[in-house]
Amino acid sequence: MQTWIMYAILSMIFAGITSILAKYGLQNVSADLGLGIRTATIFFIITAINLIGSKYKAVVALTTKETLLLIASGIATTLSWLFYYRAMKDGLVSYVAAIDKCSIVITLLLSFILLKEPLTPKILLGGGLIFAGTIVLIWKW
Repeated sequence: MQTWIMYAILSMIFAGITSILAKYGLQNVSADLGLGIRTATIFFIITAINLIGSKYKAVVALTTKETLLLIASGIATTLSWLFYYRAMKDGLVSYVAAIDKCSIVITLLLSFILLKEPLTPKILLGGGLIFAGTIVLIWKW
């Protein structure tokens, strides 16, 4: 198995665990405070990884464009997490997580348009099924 596939599977597993832990953790705190605690934890772990691995030295090689794109990604992540935690606080974790994962459809569309990645029938079918599954979950019968 290729390394990136293993990383993606581990990401999937931990993302699923994250939603459950967040729902339990938000019982007696605001969504914004819960997100703040999560974000601070992430900051300290990632900072340690970069310091221990001396990866921070590569910052001088960053171009202005790369820096701005990474900052924009950070802003998008912040907005995503802010709304995710607010939805998680009040909603059913099974619905919130499923709707959130429909972001895959947005990613697929943008990867075709902006990154010029190949659009295959397999990807179209998979993305369509994800979108259809999300509609089934949120549709009021």
